[in-house]
Amino acid sequence: MEELLSRNYYGNTVLDWVIAFGIIIAAFLVGKIAYWISGNIFRQWTKRTKTNLDDIILDMVEEPIVFVLTVAGIWYGLRRLTLPDIAHQWIGNAFQFLIVLAAAWMVTRLLDAVYREYVVPIAQKSENDLDDQLLPILQRGTKLAVWSIGIIVALNNAGYDVGALIAGLGIGGLALAMAAKDTVSNVFGGFTIFSDRPFKLNDRVKVAGYDGTVTDIGVRSTRLKTLEGRVVTIPNSKFSDTAVENVSLEPSRKVVSNLGLTYDTTPEQMNEAMALLKEIAGAQGNLEDNISVGFNAFGDSAMNILFIYYIKKEGDILGTQTEINMKILEAFTKAGLDFAYPTQTLYTKQLA
Repeated sequence: MEELLSRNYYGNTVLDWVIAFGIIIAAFLVGKIAYWISGNIFRQWTKRTKTNLDDIILDMVEEPIVFVLTVAGIWYGLRRLTLPDIAHQWIGNAFQFLIVLAAAWMVTRLLDAVYREYVVPIAQKSENDLDDQLLPILQRGTKLAVWSIGIIVALNNAGYDVGALIAGLGIGGLALAMAAKDTVSNVFGGFTIFSDRPFKLNDRVKVAGYDGTVTDIGVRSTRLKTLEGRVVTIPNSKFSDTAVENVSLEPSRKVVSNLGLTYDTTPEQMNEAMALLKEIAGAQGNLEDNISVGFNAFGDSAMNILFIYYIKKEGDILGTQTEINMKILEAFTKAGLDFAYPTQTLYTKQLA
């Protein structure tokens, strides 16, 4: 047995290889044990405290810490072996790279948890909707910044010339910006939305032929849920050069109806019809006071009554229209007022 363990392979004895792999396996086991202790012991302690901050910190750091413990064990096990200098250099660089990324991972997890636990409830309680629109963008921007810094620091610690890399990216970024001018215009369109505020989340808007509710406002695009239930993604540049109609900002909904009565309607019946319309509108509680009723035209096949009313912003638009139309139908039928439909009268003359 001793002879077997003393045999040399690739510059290390069998015993050295066994110890190295044993340390690596032990690192995985230590990581599992640490995760179990965190979930079953430390979590019980944090539950007894009055604040949720310690629960958040524990929940967000336990996985990165387990990852670091495992990577450290693998690094230590490989460092015990006699390997070429270039191999040890690669192992050391990889270890530093992963440790920095683990730190960035832990920071972003903590920021996400604090955002969900504390920032979002505060934004929901505020009366201003601007924070509801900006917070998701700030969250994504913060995560991007943390990961960008983490990758740059990790590459620097791994021995790469980050300065030359950034300089190269600057030159390439200029060419990329020229090719991505549409994306840049969409980003500026997003800033236009946040500065001019033509609409906000959950507003119903009409733009570029689409009619729907705003569900998400991003830096590059905005999502609408149309009346058909489909989600449409519109580039923000469209909002800079296209008229946007904000339906939610209308003070009331204007409804215009043209009611055509037959030509055998008497003047007395016409006056009665207009009086009935005013009475029906006056009895409806969801309408504004500015109601217009008038005998406005002699049509081709009917005498037209123009009926204009405004449904209040908080009123049920479709329900109010249905109720008014039903009352008009009932009242006109009871009064013997006949609605006209397109007709033609043909005169024939007998030739001698």
